[in-house]
Amino acid sequence: MDVTKELNDILGITESYRAPDALMAILFDRPRREAVFKQLLELFRYEMDKEWFYEYFQDEHADRKLKKQDFTPQSISNLLAEIVHDDKSGMRYEPCAGTGGMTIATWQKDRIQHTPFDYQPSFYFYTCEELSDRAIPFLLLNLMIRGMNANVVHCDVLTREAKGAFFIQNDYDDYMHFSSLNVLPYSQDVEEHLNVRFTEQIYPKHIESSPKLIRHYLDRLEPVESQAKVEKVEVGQISLF
Repeated sequence: MDVTKELNDILGITESYRAPDALMAILFDRPRREAVFKQLLELFRYEMDKEWFYEYFQDEHADRKLKKQDFTPQSISNLLAEIVHDDKSGMRYEPCAGTGGMTIATWQKDRIQHTPFDYQPSFYFYTCEELSDRAIPFLLLNLMIRGMNANVVHCDVLTREAKGAFFIQNDYDDYMHFSSLNVLPYSQDVEEHLNVRFTEQIYPKHIESSPKLIRHYLDRLEPVESQAKVEKVEVGQISLF
């Protein structure tokens, strides 16, 4: 199977260098996005435990010269997932996430600890940070198609200079649903929460989750903090609104 050609056909492009821009446009169009997600699931035979774009991205989009980008082999991702699995908090963090290979390995390890009857996506929350403009669309896709709850921060993990941030949520807390895409506002509250400084504003306002659907994530916080955050969401002070 020529994955490159198949993937380019799904994205509606003829040249692979166009993939990041084409994919980002698709992600902001929910009906088209979910149709593409279903095509990708068929293309990759529903093998959700693996990062699908490793070879495609590294061959076509990795910036090895300037950003020294090389991607973590699956075996190393699996090993690191085993190491961090002792953390029972349910909070996971991956700096320099690339297209999300280590987060996918950790997610796989997390979810197989449960049966399909008791697993809920809200049990875990993933934070991924990445600098590359080209990697961000693939990272978002990888988290959303798996129904994760996550923050994705487009930033330099050392200087904390950022171009934008996303909140990815499985609105119905159901592993059979894809996640929604929300662009966090370019506000001081968000900067403080994520410990970043916005130096560019390259993403449009885009909200898919509602205050009611966001509650299942907020309720996982400490009771006092949760109530404060719910109140702020309802009056439009922080988070998405």
